[in-house]
Amino acid sequence: MRITVKTRQQGLTLTGLIFVLAIVAVIAVLGMKVVPTAIEYSAIRKSIVSAKDAGTTVAEIRAAFDRQANAGYIDAIAGKDLDIAKVDGETVVGFAYQKKIPLFGPASLLLEYSGTTAKISATKAID
Repeated sequence: MRITVKTRQQGLTLTGLIFVLAIVAVIAVLGMKVVPTAIEYSAIRKSIVSAKDAGTTVAEIRAAFDRQANAGYIDAIAGKDLDIAKVDGETVVGFAYQKKIPLFGPASLLLEYSGTTAKISATKAID
């Protein structure tokens, strides 16, 4: 006598597959729109460090940043947008900007980027 055991099949239905693919597509499209702005932000951070090292006056630092921006295809900010100040005898270069990415219809994604060349001291980090 033979006993047959019915096993239940497991898997993904067509509806489930379409749902998962739609979510993956939305994440991929969002990533393709956000990643270039993150790369540009990284380039801006590197450019302000090299601009700070290249000049001693505000005009020299801004001109050096503009040269770096032209070479690095940075168009989010320009040298005139940099915040340059002396803090504890050291020149500090900073920036802040917003990037608005349209998604669909009236929906958009607003990214706020900022950075500075200031170093955080150990006493400030503890507070």
